[in-house]
Amino acid sequence: MANIKSAKKRILVNQTKADRNKAIRSSVRTAVKKVYTAIEAGDKAAAKAELLAATAAVDKATSKGVYHKNYASRKVSRLNLAVNKMD
Repeated sequence: MANIKSAKKRILVNQTKADRNKAIRSSVRTAVKKVYTAIEAGDKAAAKAELLAATAAVDKATSKGVYHKNYASRKVSRLNLAVNKMD
């Protein structure tokens, strides 16, 4: 454990940020999982609705700095491709 006050604060701040990032990442994973579940069920309307929610979640996470913009773009693109392949 750190002895210097500023180092102790850094540890607390970093832990808070890590917890926040973990929660955001988890919500994105859940949204993506819902899209793939709808695709497997063959429900195109539900898949499109979940795709919209997942895209919003990924974009929000990217704006908060949790994901890199290229990673987010690739993730959204793959989700779009999976939903568009349904027929």
